[in-house]
Amino acid sequence: MQLSVLTSITGVLVLGYILELLRRQQLREKYAAIWLAIGLLVAPLGFVPNLLDPVAKSLGVASGASLVLFTGFVLVLLVSLHLSWETSRLEAETRILAEDVALIRAHLVQQGGYPSTSPRTEDSGAIEAQVKS
Repeated sequence: MQLSVLTSITGVLVLGYILELLRRQQLREKYAAIWLAIGLLVAPLGFVPNLLDPVAKSLGVASGASLVLFTGFVLVLLVSLHLSWETSRLEAETRILAEDVALIRAHLVQQGGYPSTSPRTEDSGAIEAQVKS
């Protein structure tokens, strides 16, 4: 099997998988847009492998395949950077929410509107009692 055919099949399968994840609402649209763009760029290159040769030559790259590999590497780096940024942002939001919940819980305990022992503490005590018996 030629590499161009394998690339085409892989691109089409990735596009189909992304669309299926979107249909099942297991992938959010903002992430799917990146992967759909990558898939839409890769799939035609598999069908027409010489499509990038003029662009590669104008950039001083030996062949279109080398340009595709370099571009893919850069895209994977950018996607990884984006996911790291997103994870950092979500971690900061989670920390702020946990602090807010702790402050609200402390305020409610002071006012007498919240039991001093949380249900989790009671559950862990029951589990410890079962383990000891």
